[in-house]
Amino acid sequence: MNATDDESLDGTQEEPLNPEPLNAEPLNIDRLCQIFREQLVACLQESARGRMGLFSHTVAEQGSWPEAEQLRALAVALHSMMAHLRLESPGGALLDQYLDLCSMHGESHPGEARLARQFLDWMKAAEEQP
Repeated sequence: MNATDDESLDGTQEEPLNPEPLNAEPLNIDRLCQIFREQLVACLQESARGRMGLFSHTVAEQGSWPEAEQLRALAVALHSMMAHLRLESPGGALLDQYLDLCSMHGESHPGEARLARQFLDWMKAAEEQP
């Protein structure tokens, strides 16, 4: 006797495997933008205190900065997804501003801490606008 795909060898029905983990919710673009924003603020605050490497891939004398590397990767991925889906999000301007700074200034740029403080000020002013 041959068992079908839905039957075990003893002839009883088997439950199909559920490929999705329990309680898993897909992240939407808005939630990813919120995660990006939270990580950006934390990294900007650290950069404003003098840590180098937020706007560049180059490793500073202080060592690598995994959170900054993750932030850049998330920014590039989000930017790509939003462009592919032709979405506009309030987080899009923040993303564009961050990516622009990453492309214009290296970590040895003498004003990286200043840039981080200016970016934080820009974000604060943008939040205060109606």
